[in-house]
Amino acid sequence: MNEPLPEFLPGSLISARGREWIVLPESDATTLHLRPLGGGEHDEILIFLPLERQPVQPATFPWPTVSQARNHSASQLLLDALQLKLRSGAGPFRSFGNIAVEPRAYQLLPLLMALKLPTVRLLIADDVGIGKTIEGALIARELLDRGEVMRLAVLCPPHLCEQWQRELAERFHIHAVVVRSNTADRLERDLPPGTSVFDAHPFTVVSLDYIKSERRREAFQRFCPEFVIVDEAHTCTQGGQGRQQRYQLLKGLAEDANRHMVLLTATPHSGDEEAFFNLLGLLRTDFTQLKDLPSTQRSDLREELSRYFVQRRRPDIAEWQDTSLFPDRKTAEVTYHLTGAWGQLFNDVLVYARELVERAEGQGLREQRMNWWAALALLRCISSSPAAAVNSLRTRLHGVQSDEGESEALSLEDLELRASDRVLDGADDALSTDDIEPGAQTEDSQRLQELIAAAGALAGSQNDPKLAKLQEHLTLLLKEGFQPVVFCRYIATAHYLAAYLRDQFKSATVEAVTGELTPGEREAAVEQLGESEPRILVATDCLSEGVNLQNLFTAVVHYDLSWNPTRHEQREGRVDRFGQKAREVRSTMLYGEDNPVDGAVLQVILRKAESIRKELGVLVPMPDDEGKLTQALLNAVLLRKGEAINAQSQLDLFGEPAKQIELAWQSAKEKAKQNRSIFAQRRLKPEDVLPEWRKSAAVLGGEADVERFVSRAAAKLGAPLESVRGHFKLLTEHLPQPIRERLSAEGIEGTLRIDFQQPAAQGALFIHRTHPLVVVLADILLERALDATNGGASDDSAVARAGAAFVGNVQLKTTVLLLRMRHQLSVTHGSQTRLILCEESVAVASAGAASFELLTGDQARELLGAEATRNMPPALRDRQLQTALDALTAWQPQLEAIAKTRAQELLQDHRRVREAADAKGAYQVTASLPVDVMGVYVLVPTAVAQGEGA
Repeated sequence: MNEPLPEFLPGSLISARGREWIVLPESDATTLHLRPLGGGEHDEILIFLPLERQPVQPATFPWPTVSQARNHSASQLLLDALQLKLRSGAGPFRSFGNIAVEPRAYQLLPLLMALKLPTVRLLIADDVGIGKTIEGALIARELLDRGEVMRLAVLCPPHLCEQWQRELAERFHIHAVVVRSNTADRLERDLPPGTSVFDAHPFTVVSLDYIKSERRREAFQRFCPEFVIVDEAHTCTQGGQGRQQRYQLLKGLAEDANRHMVLLTATPHSGDEEAFFNLLGLLRTDFTQLKDLPSTQRSDLREELSRYFVQRRRPDIAEWQDTSLFPDRKTAEVTYHLTGAWGQLFNDVLVYARELVERAEGQGLREQRMNWWAALALLRCISSSPAAAVNSLRTRLHGVQSDEGESEALSLEDLELRASDRVLDGADDALSTDDIEPGAQTEDSQRLQELIAAAGALAGSQNDPKLAKLQEHLTLLLKEGFQPVVFCRYIATAHYLAAYLRDQFKSATVEAVTGELTPGEREAAVEQLGESEPRILVATDCLSEGVNLQNLFTAVVHYDLSWNPTRHEQREGRVDRFGQKAREVRSTMLYGEDNPVDGAVLQVILRKAESIRKELGVLVPMPDDEGKLTQALLNAVLLRKGEAINAQSQLDLFGEPAKQIELAWQSAKEKAKQNRSIFAQRRLKPEDVLPEWRKSAAVLGGEADVERFVSRAAAKLGAPLESVRGHFKLLTEHLPQPIRERLSAEGIEGTLRIDFQQPAAQGALFIHRTHPLVVVLADILLERALDATNGGASDDSAVARAGAAFVGNVQLKTTVLLLRMRHQLSVTHGSQTRLILCEESVAVASAGAASFELLTGDQARELLGAEATRNMPPALRDRQLQTALDALTAWQPQLEAIAKTRAQELLQDHRRVREAADAKGAYQVTASLPVDVMGVYVLVPTAVAQGEGA
């Protein structure tokens, strides 16, 4: 008769295959998931009990011995190694041990809001650059580590897919595959029939444009993961066909009441009431009623919405004492005059554009609209650069090339769509990223050829006052140490600028990035620029949305004014955002003082938007009625004759369109005021969040702890860090061979430039608690500490499991015990129970004959980090240590009582941050006993040293 298999609970210690292991929660009666006692996640194994040759036995953790005593300075290193190895920490947040970013306190607010909802439905509408990606991914990581979700999908615009994939991998250790048209076939090729890529790959980043079609949408809804993040969610509201398809996709996903959804957008309300309330309806269907309810009946529903909607601007972060994370943005305006040959050409083009419009009067609607768009394209391109003007004049507007090379006429609808996308800048929820010059050629004439020749002859600063002014301004920025990004509207302008600037700034690296490149190629080009200094990036608006440039650039120059103020904010937000190390960033608008197009846009659109933002503290979207108001304004500029219009002109010079836009701005401002009051939240305050943040930081350690550990460990192992301009250099070739081999397996070799603060110095690796360098050092040192046969008392490369020293910071002989505790946390919701293993390293101390008390991290480091005041003779040291080791058995009840108290505190932490009013479950925490005694240290007052004598 077979013997029944023993039951080993998660957190218990066992002996198998000649070493000791910790049992992990995934284990069952026949299969054990194990982690070595001194190892990390990469050492985990799976064993099947019925097939084991030798029976698996319970084990106890070996106590320190006198032979493991080391120099007192090595004691704190063990404390740090244990703390930084923790992945399933016992703090209030489960995820903090698995992330490579130290969240700021204000970024925890959405996480706490999410954990108080039974099913997470959040709209995070924080300002550009505050860190919505971190906030959304942190919620996903937390639910994954709590075992509440197993799969994740991020839906985002196609140009952001690689960025999301990289952010998830590098910061959150979530390795996702990108799903879009050019990867889906490859991912599906090797799957069994009937298997979805979303089943085969638990973590995916999905292009919204790929997945929105009806066929793919239905399949995705069947296999969609239980947690979905939607980036740029404002593009998924009802409207045009593409937006309508995206909205239907999200609406279908939201119908599953158990699906967690986090929506991210910096512009939730883009001037379209219907779209905004549809977005809120994805959180909870009844929130759409807020649009039509009288204000007297809104209070309860509005109060409910405050649990699902968070929106903060830069000033709102001030109360979190985190304003130092954002630089000061200094703005300036630089002007030029339309002089010389370019001034003459501009006037000739303006006259020609007017003639085109006037000539089409009385003709068919298509001819009228075609000539009007051609005229507007000419004005936009000649205001941008001579190169853009040449391309526009050479490109026919009325047709497109077919596959056979023949010209095919565009329908009026297609003409309007294409011309609008290339000439205008789009609405806030669908800003144009088409940077190809719009066609303006509607005829073949001698006049047209003369304009093309004149524009082509203007290249260079002698004939181009706008270019000359840019060169002057960039010279000043570079002299003051800034790294600039120059934004322009069209591809031709970007290449024109880059070619000229390369010739003028020989010591700088200049690169142009445009929509000609794929998103991956754009990122690679920007990254390559980071290897040079000084550097200048010239970019079209293909880089103005969602791309992070704060690590490499500190100034933005608007070479071409955008006709939508939100685009300006997005451009500046690429540089002025969370993670920018510079204390000051610059933003400059360049415009023609006597350019009538710049004058209208500046006076009627941009300056009005800025004045409203200063008044309300928020950017109000351009109230443009699908571009009609902007078109009317530019029409007034186009057809106005006589008095010149410049940037300082009064509004009445722009006629009725300017008055209509002014009325629309006033209406938008009043709506924004009203919405701010409607959605003003009774929200969590810093005092509600900061204690949780500090608890987790205390359990797991932060940037300062990582720096101290790596610095001391590297020095002890023979490769001390070298300070280099605010960061450090580590020569890995000086490390012991076993460590070099492990680092090499992680792709870490040679000389490393490292930084312990975010963002890392240019060219340096950010070393966080989960970085392979920290993991390898902590694993090696802990293995050596636990190996009783390793080295001897003179082995200074090992950390100290035991020690005794004379110190000056205690009045009584004090015994410090370094403990590792494990707790089993079981959470039951309905019929489902999850078991989670929590670990923590703590220090306790007893002074004289007093009971042991728990030490804070600072108290433990103060005691263990104290310098020895004099040498303690080996015989005396051994005697002091042996007395403490002999007392360990008698101290066990005290240590077990501390472990049980810690278990109850963990339970309260878990309940406090996760429990929702209607989602209460059954919770239980059990301490795994006995606790592991990792280190024993005896601290003797210096005053006793004389009496103890040699």
